[in-house]
Amino acid sequence: MIVIAGFILGAILGILSARRRKGNRLDMLQYGFIHGMILAIIALFLSIAIDRAAG
Repeated sequence: MIVIAGFILGAILGILSARRRKGNRLDMLQYGFIHGMILAIIALFLSIAIDRAAG
């Protein structure tokens, strides 16, 4: 669940970042996907750390 939320949050932040830089639709798509993947990977490591700490 944390990974999906991280991807969605990252995608939104990436789209907003590309829009702020006056990018076109493909720029927004690329920024959204890359930021989403980065935050999803961070969230994955965070969920693994939480799981190991709990048990």
